[in-house]
Amino acid sequence: MALEQTRDGDVVIVSWNDGENRYRGDSVAEWHEVLDEVEATDGPLALVVTGTGKFFSNGLDLDWMSAHPDESGDMLRGVHRLLGRMLVMNLYTVGAINGHAFAGGAMLTCGFDERIMREDRGYWCLPEVDLGLPLTPGMYATVAARLPQATLHDSIVTGRRYGGAEALVAGIVEHIAAEADVLPLAVERAQAMAAKNRSIIANHKRQMYGAAAELCGA
Repeated sequence: MALEQTRDGDVVIVSWNDGENRYRGDSVAEWHEVLDEVEATDGPLALVVTGTGKFFSNGLDLDWMSAHPDESGDMLRGVHRLLGRMLVMNLYTVGAINGHAFAGGAMLTCGFDERIMREDRGYWCLPEVDLGLPLTPGMYATVAARLPQATLHDSIVTGRRYGGAEALVAGIVEHIAAEADVLPLAVERAQAMAAKNRSIIANHKRQMYGAAAELCGA
């Protein structure tokens, strides 16, 4: 299993522990199973998502897609739906960005309500302009929903790599922290929001981001 779940009080912690944490058919299916379980859990709850090692997520596994052309379409639809679901989850979500977040990994962070990035190592980047891969309407809607306009322009037109301090100034993340503090701070912030009314959270998110989520199939 690529995703490991633990619980700390009213906070579910999902750790993506699969090397570079790239999207493949099996990992995307596992993501949806985990989100189904989290959303169906009653009572006060918040979610923290993190990676392990030097990567938060390096996006699509292009080698897997080349080796599985018949499955790639379904996998891509699953990734889009994951991005949309994260935008409108029925609870407060915090991203503990432990390392590099590139392409689809960076897009996933846009769905979190709050983001904490390691201050001394790791880049956040949307490199599609350098890869020759245009953003799909759903992907664009996801990042446009949460990034400040100037940062949106800079990130998708230039493919700029943002370190922690730069990401904070650009409005990509709300906090930066030392490596050892990223996850504890994320759990602390999530716990502070876990008792909020989840139905109202879901309603408000759907009003703000529903159009983007629908473009993603969520």
